[in-house]
Amino acid sequence: MDSLESNPIRVRGNHHLRPFSTYTMALMSGCQKVDLVGVGLNAIDTLIPLPHFPARGSKTEFSTASIMPGGQTATAVIACQAWGLSTRYVGKVGDDEAGRVHRREFERAGVDAQLITVHEAASPQSLIIVDEGGERTVLCRRDERLLLQPSDLNRDWIVNARALHIDGFETAAAIQAASWARAAGIPVIADLDETYAGVDDLIAHVDYLIVSRDFPSRLIGEQHLEQALRAIKRRFGCAITAATLGADGVLAWDGKQFHANPAYRVSVTDTTGAGDVFHAGFIYGLLQNWPLDRQLDFACAAAALNCTCPGARGCIGDTEAIEKLMATTPHYAIARAAD
Repeated sequence: MDSLESNPIRVRGNHHLRPFSTYTMALMSGCQKVDLVGVGLNAIDTLIPLPHFPARGSKTEFSTASIMPGGQTATAVIACQAWGLSTRYVGKVGDDEAGRVHRREFERAGVDAQLITVHEAASPQSLIIVDEGGERTVLCRRDERLLLQPSDLNRDWIVNARALHIDGFETAAAIQAASWARAAGIPVIADLDETYAGVDDLIAHVDYLIVSRDFPSRLIGEQHLEQALRAIKRRFGCAITAATLGADGVLAWDGKQFHANPAYRVSVTDTTGAGDVFHAGFIYGLLQNWPLDRQLDFACAAAALNCTCPGARGCIGDTEAIEKLMATTPHYAIARAAD
């Protein structure tokens, strides 16, 4: 795919900082055109496999702990780069070993990483307990000094892309990036799981809203998922509103009909990063101009493949591996809400 082709998709009309070297270069000479720019979270994950989640007040032994890079947007960007898209990531890290790990991983993958370093701050870290069924429980630590601010962003980083992906945690910065993208006719994809302060203003700039299972009801106050997805689209005018549903796959509303795509039945090792890789798969299909059902099915397959290995980026694989899984692996039966 030609990463420099024009975007064919039609969308709706302080603390002392030490910039990473590419930050200064971008300000001085502009930046290259990429397929995807991601603005949002990165993290270093410590994975601890256990037979079950510990009971309150108990002592539990563990045998291994693995340290791996993760983070919602950072992982989605890495996946898209692995599948042949050109990508850029914008975020903050501390001046610690975790920050250096992120730089090395982005460089290894070939991502144009616009990393802003905050002196004497700790990079985001997550402790992830994974039970024998592969389900994960996440404990997060984030230094408030690492919150990306609108003033940290360079407009050229955003508008020199075919798509923008955000997770909304750093809401003000996400709104700024999304407003620049909207003005430039660039589609905005959002991965939201919390109703952050200002989230309504953010969603007003989002074209493809793909959220966690419980988010629509918390945002709208409508317990019926299909009705909630309809209401979100009516209120904010998104092109697509969708919710990921674990083993039940994904349910998406395009304004005319629902698309219910079931998950693939794989042997699950760890669900960490499944949603991140799902969003990456959706973005990949979007930039290929695939029909929505194919986008969603590819995204389900990419997420399923990643669940077969430990870590947020444990088994991103290549597009051939994902296509093989789609051709050879059965789906779960989807439990869809009634119309």
